[in-house]
Amino acid sequence: MALAPTLAVIGGGQLARMMAQPAIALGLPLRLLAEADGVSAAQVIPDQLVGDYRDIDTLLQVTEGCAAVTFDHEHVPTEHLHALQDAGIAVRPGPDALVHAQDKGVMRARLAELGVPCPRNALVASVEEVVAFGLPCVLKTTRGGYDGKGVWFVETADDCAEPFRVAAETGVALLAEERVDFHRELSALVARSPSGQAAAYAVVASTQKDGICHEVVAPAPDLSPELAGQAQQVALTVAGALDVVGVLAVELFETRDGRILVNELAMRPHNTGHWTQDGAVTSQFENHLRAVMDLPLGSPEPRARWTVMVNILGGPDDQVGRLYDGFPHALARDPRLRVHLYGKELRPGRKVGHVNAYGDDLEDCLERARHAAAWFRGDLGNESE
Repeated sequence: MALAPTLAVIGGGQLARMMAQPAIALGLPLRLLAEADGVSAAQVIPDQLVGDYRDIDTLLQVTEGCAAVTFDHEHVPTEHLHALQDAGIAVRPGPDALVHAQDKGVMRARLAELGVPCPRNALVASVEEVVAFGLPCVLKTTRGGYDGKGVWFVETADDCAEPFRVAAETGVALLAEERVDFHRELSALVARSPSGQAAAYAVVASTQKDGICHEVVAPAPDLSPELAGQAQQVALTVAGALDVVGVLAVELFETRDGRILVNELAMRPHNTGHWTQDGAVTSQFENHLRAVMDLPLGSPEPRARWTVMVNILGGPDDQVGRLYDGFPHALARDPRLRVHLYGKELRPGRKVGHVNAYGDDLEDCLERARHAAAWFRGDLGNESE
């Protein structure tokens, strides 16, 4: 019996872990490059190699015999991705696309060429250039930042010392961006296959805390059909113009005067798309796999009127090792609740899981998801109901 082609996945985090379940349903073998023994995805993908994604020999070893390779993160060096292509591996997304998620300076320049609305921005090489750009502003490292890392809100010239110190130590450039007076943050997520088929999910509203995605509501409440359509079109335009293969998440600002501006790009399954596991006909993880293997994409349509996703973050030190203990209360209280744990050791502030609640009443979904996440975090203590 002929076996299905194998897909290599680089990175052993929770995104790779959540690709495993739809891969099983598709009969698609996965081979994992994990950064250490026992990391999140290594617990559920048996075909694995432990190694450094920055080592080209390791990358060639894990992809040998695979039909394609995809990623849990966007940190693989661009030159290594080209080397994999030269070795005959289908790299999805490809290096010429992925560099726009790896380097914010490259991203901003390309989006400007495409006429995609973005905050005012400029690469800056000195404090004087930041002052000339205009204070207050936001400074970002062009590479390596995520979940609020590598981002500084600077009010004065003196505030620029730390960003420039980090830039000098890491050898990366700094990007200055205007501070956008935004009403809320949105995310437009699409999946795109090599043949050009694309599927657009409902535009969602996301809430950040300390630079980390805390809560997602799908679809974004009270978003006009016109603005929702514009956000989806921006995501589809970017995916097509950059030749993205797989999932693309376009994080957006909705300004107080009714515009949208692109904040960030991610070319992989994304935290703002976790709601799709239970709230969409086809999850972002399944459509990512379908896309990178050039299979027909599944429907992105919502299954329910509302879906709310709330992240579970590591809580107090005394909760370490007790995350599983949250199940009896949370599941008994809400039999429709969906809980996704990542098999990670708890540390304060670390993403260790999320919950999804769906239904016809938004306030009910919000209360259910928030309560469950708080219970798993330990925020509710010994509260009984």
